[in-house]
Amino acid sequence: MASAEQLVLDLSNPELRENALLELSKKRELFQDLAPLLWNSFGTIAALLQEIVSIYPVLSPPNLTPAQSNRVCNALALLQCVASHPDTRMLFLNAHMPLYLYPFLNTSSKSRPFEYLRLTSLGVIGALVKVDDTEVISFLLSTEIIPLCLRTMEMGSELSKTVATFIVQKILLDDIGLDYICTTAERFFAVGRVLGNMVLSLAEQPSSRLLKHIIRCYLRLSDNPRARDALRSCLPDMLWDATFSSCLREDPTTRKWLQQLLLTVGVNRVPTLQGGSGFEHMLVN
Repeated sequence: MASAEQLVLDLSNPELRENALLELSKKRELFQDLAPLLWNSFGTIAALLQEIVSIYPVLSPPNLTPAQSNRVCNALALLQCVASHPDTRMLFLNAHMPLYLYPFLNTSSKSRPFEYLRLTSLGVIGALVKVDDTEVISFLLSTEIIPLCLRTMEMGSELSKTVATFIVQKILLDDIGLDYICTTAERFFAVGRVLGNMVLSLAEQPSSRLLKHIIRCYLRLSDNPRARDALRSCLPDMLWDATFSSCLREDPTTRKWLQQLLLTVGVNRVPTLQGGSGFEHMLVN
């Protein structure tokens, strides 16, 4: 097996780069401290950026091929490695590297190559927010990340929607993120509208993991007094009837979050359904 050092060197050689991208992305978990090696070795990050910007011209009109998508996603997987490592995370952020990924999140084609590209790009941002760090959240809020995530939450695949909603959730869980979203009615209702539409679509195609992130977003919004008042009139009815009872049956954590949300926004009565299948039992200690 080629060493990590040799494969990283190969990234700077255009003729060897494609294979090196594939091997490094496949084996990145096996190579210890790959992120500092990628960041500190001469010309490596420039080579990865070259891979990213080289496909900008095929984003619009959408002409991205599966082979192009796979290749750039291998480069993105290495950037995710850099974004998630404690020694390189802030260096990655201070270089404004996430901005190079935003054109991928701004695409609307639902073809497989584009969906894979969006999902992998979201994975890089997800790696940044996974660690609770106000500096990361501050940086992201200074960019267009919220509108880009909302866009994916509306039109992406279930997996992309889940990662995008997770990113919004992590931003909201930081106090500056919650303040940012709740500072203007426009921002709050932009988020609230997308969350509400997702709840409606989940009634037709349930996904317990996506629902979990949506409920956590609502619960966090309810910590803000103005948002809490607004949620009294715009929280989807489906969250307090029996629509998702079977979806949440195996998920006590999300059930607890939903119970807390319903109590917080002042929903004191829910319909009593046969067999106690609704959420009314959750409102009783």
